[in-house]
Amino acid sequence: MLTQHWALNGFGTPKAIYLLYVVKIGLYVLGAAAFVAATPGIGGIAEWRDWWTEPVVFQKVIIWTLLFEVLGFGCGFGPLTMRFLPPLGSFLYWLRPGTIRLPPWPDKVPGTAGSTRSVFDVALYVAVLASAVWILIAPADRYTNGSDAGLLASVDLTSMIEPLRFVPLLVLLPVLGLRDKTIFLAARAEHYWVTAFALLLPFVDMVIAAELIMLALWWGAATSKLNQHFPYVVATMISNAPLYPRFVKKRLWRHHEDDIRPSRLATFMAHGGTVVEYSLPLVVLVSTGGTVTTVVVIALVLFHLHILSAIPMGVPLEWNVMMMFGVVWLFGEHAGLRLRDTEYPWLIVIGFVAVAAVVIYGNLRPKDVSFLPAMRYYAGNWPTSVWLFGRNADGTSAEETYAALVPKAAQLPQRQLAKLYPPDVVDLLVGKVAAFRGLHTHGRAMLGLYSHAADDHEDRFAMDGEMVAGSAIGWNFGDGHLHDQQLLEAIQERCGFEPGQLRVVMVESQPLMEPVQRYRILDAATGLIEEGDVDVAEMVARQPWDGDLAFRVRRRADA
Repeated sequence: MLTQHWALNGFGTPKAIYLLYVVKIGLYVLGAAAFVAATPGIGGIAEWRDWWTEPVVFQKVIIWTLLFEVLGFGCGFGPLTMRFLPPLGSFLYWLRPGTIRLPPWPDKVPGTAGSTRSVFDVALYVAVLASAVWILIAPADRYTNGSDAGLLASVDLTSMIEPLRFVPLLVLLPVLGLRDKTIFLAARAEHYWVTAFALLLPFVDMVIAAELIMLALWWGAATSKLNQHFPYVVATMISNAPLYPRFVKKRLWRHHEDDIRPSRLATFMAHGGTVVEYSLPLVVLVSTGGTVTTVVVIALVLFHLHILSAIPMGVPLEWNVMMMFGVVWLFGEHAGLRLRDTEYPWLIVIGFVAVAAVVIYGNLRPKDVSFLPAMRYYAGNWPTSVWLFGRNADGTSAEETYAALVPKAAQLPQRQLAKLYPPDVVDLLVGKVAAFRGLHTHGRAMLGLYSHAADDHEDRFAMDGEMVAGSAIGWNFGDGHLHDQQLLEAIQERCGFEPGQLRVVMVESQPLMEPVQRYRILDAATGLIEEGDVDVAEMVARQPWDGDLAFRVRRRADA
């Protein structure tokens, strides 16, 4: 019933919540404008028309957006990510010694082992914040580069930040990331940290490098959507969009009551969006200004505005605002600059190839790379998990043990909601999370694997891994690698569950050009229970409530 309800009503968010996100976007824009306007000699906010094309504007907007995200005010904020009391995690965890941290390579990088945040980790996080602020309050110097002076005579440049200002942030963020990958990902480093390297370059080089990074973002996202999952994402996302009328939402599904699979309309919208992400960025990259550039820039702005207006779950809202600004600033106002005009063309090409290599490898070997640096954005092909909390020996729930023993700033969503709503409403809203998962292809696999995980699965408290990550480590944004075996082991260190008390079903992303998704089932105390794979074609043929798939068990602990 909840999947049927979602098909026409989405999450069922009160309209006031959407207003909260609109206000947050406005504060993000004002914050960027305030830091730029504070640059000596550039002019006040009211004079933004006179300075918005300056190089320092792009530099400070990038760093401000990184700071906004790494503080927790961007992706993963608020009720649309099941955060209520408090509405964010992030700095509430990362400024607190004793919370869980997840190093990416604890067995390979010296000094990173362990899962407990120390005072040193907190100091590193504070240093990252301070280094970002140090850039944002920086003055800017007149652009002086003799080799480009003639080329840039018509650009009316006045100011760029001294390159050395960026070095502390560029060094400290990855160092912190080696101690805790969560913070590195939360900073949206695959976009803003990578682009910060471009900010070290002379103006023309900076523009071209930043354009190529945006091209990688678009093409990486488009490539990740060459799958059978994406139409399910589009139908689910638009069903939750506040501006779409009900009659349109009904037409996103084959039949909104008994065949909740994407309709031809949803499929057309999905594949049409992929064509846009491939074609329009290429056109705007090679165009030299004039009518063609203007039309394509407007089309790309409308493309991201459409995503923004849908208020997608996970709320990557400011990221879409940043993409719209980047389109206009880079490809619109500074159209006509070319790679041949740069001082360091080979450096820029090598950087683009490095970014592309990560994207390609991340799509071919998704188990090794987070979906963020692999740029598999909102494609429906995500690693996921469901945590099945059983009973302790005294009859209490294993979730109660988790609630009591894991240091955190926020409990799981049902405990937050219990402070706002009666129990039946709490159950309804938590059930909507499962409905959201079921509307995506991997949700069918999750449902079918419950019985593989535990005979008593119907009596267990089931919680989506995204919510567990949000509670345990302070941030979640679609990356199932943040709530995989590493997090399970960290929680087991603190809770000491007995065998059977906590089981977790984990489904990995589909590798590019492979027809299957792999899964694992783990027990917190004993480790691997089962692993195998399932055909994606099986999942897309089922309804959200039908988990009767043909799983191929490759290994079972009791076999």
